[in-house]
Amino acid sequence: MDSHHLSLTWVLLVFLALPTKFAIQAHGIKPTRLLDLAIRYYTFKSHNNFKTGKLYNINLPSNFAGINVTTVKYRCGSLKRYGASIQEFNLGVGVDVHPYVERVLVVTQNLGHNWSNIYYDNYNQLLGYQLVSPVLGLLAYNAGDDSRFSIESEVKISSPNVNGIKIDFSNHTTKKNDTLHGKIQMCATFGDDGNVTLQKEVAPNICATTSQGHFGLVVQSPILLPERKKIKRWKVAFGSAFGAAIGAFLLGLLLVAMFVKVKKKARLEELERRAYEEEALQVSMAGHVIRPHNVNNNPHHHPR
Repeated sequence: MDSHHLSLTWVLLVFLALPTKFAIQAHGIKPTRLLDLAIRYYTFKSHNNFKTGKLYNINLPSNFAGINVTTVKYRCGSLKRYGASIQEFNLGVGVDVHPYVERVLVVTQNLGHNWSNIYYDNYNQLLGYQLVSPVLGLLAYNAGDDSRFSIESEVKISSPNVNGIKIDFSNHTTKKNDTLHGKIQMCATFGDDGNVTLQKEVAPNICATTSQGHFGLVVQSPILLPERKKIKRWKVAFGSAFGAAIGAFLLGLLLVAMFVKVKKKARLEELERRAYEEEALQVSMAGHVIRPHNVNNNPHHHPR
């Protein structure tokens, strides 16, 4: 199954996992965003009241097998003063929440190696690169009683420091094959605008950022791009040859039809010519036929 079919399958699984009303509202949203909305839905559905400072593991439906989700509720003031460490993410001192709310629910995602491909399929800038880690996500939602915002409203976590938020991939890197061995790992940040930002690691298997989002480790894989181009050229060549064959076949049918029509017309003309000649011959011969006289009607005839 190719990547395009896998992407469609994932989207279908997300829709099947969501309530009908929610799925209808999510129609037209890109697959990566739809996945975030589904995870948010099941995160808030799993508990009626999250306790501040307690780590929760979120149980997702079987359709989302391979995805690990955890969440912790913080007071925004405490989060800014002390920072926090949640799974693979380290939020340094000074992180801000925008817009400001009293309490924030921080959600981390580990999409695993299967679901991470949904990002590879939907970000064309990754052509020529290969994921060597699962995609890890960091998102935040309003968890307070602020009347300006509804519960589950998405908020943004950011840091004024360049390396204010760090992501540790040490426990999630895949073993590289001979083709990828020795390649330099890069940190990939998947933006909401569909763009990918590549940066160097700040330490082995550790990336840094200034805001929440989705992140992964990639290595350059020059072999992948020519293969895709080769397949595309093969498809174009096959399509051209197939189109030419169809065109030749249709042209052949047209020529045969024209030939049959000409032959039929010539045959009709020949039949008409023969019929005309036979009719003319009969008329000509009629003028030379001697009709016998009726002797009974001849008054000068006397029998002997």
